[in-house]
Amino acid sequence: MTLLPNAPDYDTLVARFRWQVPEAYNIAEDVCDQWAASEPDRTALIEVGADGSQRKVSYLTLMRLSNRLANGLAASGVGAGDRVAVFLPQGLEVAVSHIAIYKLGAIALPLANVFGPEAISFRLANAGVRAIVTDGFGAAKVETIREGLPDLALVISTDGAGPGNAIDFAALVDQASDRFATAGTSADDPAMMIYTSGTTGPPKGALHGHRVLLGHIPGVQMHHDFLPRPGDRLWTPADWAWAGGLLNVLLPALKLGVPVIARRFDRFDPDEAWRLMVDAEIRNAFIPPTALRMLKAGSRPPEALNLRSVGSGGEALGQSTFDWGHEALGLTINEFYGQTECNLVLSSCAALGINRAGAIGRAVPGHRVAIVDDDGTELPPGSQGTIAVQAPDPVMFLSYWGSPEATRDKFRGDWLLTGDQGVMDKDGYVRFVGRDDDVITSSGYRIGPGEIEDCLIGHPAVSLAAVVGKPDPVRTEIVKAFVQLRPGMTADETLVTDIQTFVRERLSAHEYPREIEFVDEMPLTTTGKVIRRAFRDRVRSPGTDDGGGDG
Repeated sequence: MTLLPNAPDYDTLVARFRWQVPEAYNIAEDVCDQWAASEPDRTALIEVGADGSQRKVSYLTLMRLSNRLANGLAASGVGAGDRVAVFLPQGLEVAVSHIAIYKLGAIALPLANVFGPEAISFRLANAGVRAIVTDGFGAAKVETIREGLPDLALVISTDGAGPGNAIDFAALVDQASDRFATAGTSADDPAMMIYTSGTTGPPKGALHGHRVLLGHIPGVQMHHDFLPRPGDRLWTPADWAWAGGLLNVLLPALKLGVPVIARRFDRFDPDEAWRLMVDAEIRNAFIPPTALRMLKAGSRPPEALNLRSVGSGGEALGQSTFDWGHEALGLTINEFYGQTECNLVLSSCAALGINRAGAIGRAVPGHRVAIVDDDGTELPPGSQGTIAVQAPDPVMFLSYWGSPEATRDKFRGDWLLTGDQGVMDKDGYVRFVGRDDDVITSSGYRIGPGEIEDCLIGHPAVSLAAVVGKPDPVRTEIVKAFVQLRPGMTADETLVTDIQTFVRERLSAHEYPREIEFVDEMPLTTTGKVIRRAFRDRVRSPGTDDGGGDG
C-alpha cells in the first residue's frame, strides 16, 4: 500500500517515503474486494437521506452489487476499454458503478449533475461512450441528445425503465450473478477519464490509469492529518463526478477503510451541512473554499461538532477563512493544490506543522514540484514562474483523449506545466500568484471560457462574446460575459435574462454568466480572435489575492 510512513517531521517523512505501485493493479480490488475478503461487515459507505435517516453499506454488499452490475454490463456487450459514463448525484449507485466499471477493465467517465444537454452531448460523443448509468433526470436529458450519440448503446436508470429507452438498474442487477472475476489490469491501464476545461476549444478528456488512486493517497493522508485514525468518517459536499469528490474523497476513503458519507444536496445549505456533520458524526471533511465562506457567513458551528480535519482546495482559501477555521472550528484548515491532470501534489499538514499563511503547501512526499520558466528550466527560490510537476508520477494523467498534440503541449521535457503561476520560497512553500491562461475558478469549478463563448454565440441576438472571471468575495470569481449584439437587437434586462437562461439550460448552472455587459465593438487580434485580456484587466480588482488550482 502507498501510505505515508510514521515520521516526526516533514523532512523525515519525505526521506522515508517510497512509492509502492505494483505492476498488476485494479482500483476495484483495492477499494472493495480486499476489504470484503478480510472484513466483510466493515462499513464502506453511509447514505444519509434528506430526513436524516442513515443506511450503512458493508464492503461485502458493495462487492456483491458491483459484481452484479459488472455481469449485467458484460451481458449487454460492455467490455474492456469501453467508456461508461456515470451521471448521478452522491449515493451508493455511484460507488457501485465505478467499481463495476473498473472490474470490467472499462473506463469510467464521471459527469457532474449540473451539466446540461450540450455539455453532456459533447463529452459522450467525444469519448464514444457505449453505456451510461444515470437516473430519471439524467435519462430525460440523454433522450434529447440521443440522435447525436451513435456509440451509445445502453442507458441504465436507477429510477427504472423510462426516457431514452433506459433500462432498470435494479432489474439488471437483480438478475445477474454476484460473482465476477475482475479483469487483470496493469497500473498503467486506463481506468477513468475526467474532462477538464481549457481556454481554447472544447473541454479535454484527461485519461488516467488505475495507478492514479495510489498517486492520490499520500496527499489525502497529508491534508487529513494522517488519515485513517480510529473513528474517522469522511465527507464532502463536492460532486463525486469531479476529481476533488471522486479522487480526494470517495475512492481514497474506500481504499483506506474509512466510512464515506453520501448525502444528496440540490444546493449547498450551510445549516443542513452543519446538521449533517453532527448527525453523521463526520470527523474529516473536504470543503471547498466557497462552501467554507458560506459556512462562515451563516450560523455558528454547533457545539456538538467533532471535526478532526478539514482539507480545502480548488481555489485559494484566503486569510480570513483560514483564521475563521482556528476560531470557529478549533482546527487548522489544510489547504492543498493540484489539477485534474495531476492532482494533490502540494499540501499543508497541521499535524506536522506544515502550514503557512498565504501558501498552498509544500510538495506531498513522492511528488517533485518546482517553479519553471517557459522553457521548463527550474527557477531559484523567490522567482515567479509556472508551477510544474516532474514526470513520471503515479498521479499524472496518461494523455488527453484523442489529442496527442495537446498532451505534448502540456509538457516541457520531464515537467508537466500546470498553467498556474507561483513562487516557491527557500523552505519549499508555494504561493499561488495567478493563472497564465484564462480559465475561470468559480466556487471550486474550473470553467473554460471557450465553451461558454461558443454557447453565447449560438443565441440569435449575439454576434460576438468574450468571457472572463470577475473577482468575487464568495465564489473567488464569477463568470462575466461581454457581448456584442447583432444589428437591430435591443440591449435591456430582458435580453440579459434570456441570454443567461439560454446558457444555463445548455451548459450548466455553474457556467452561465452571472453578469453580462453589452459592448459596441469587440477587440480582436489580427487573426480575428477576441482579446480576452482587455476585458480581464477591466474587471480585475486591485489588491485581489484570490486564485488557485483545480483540486
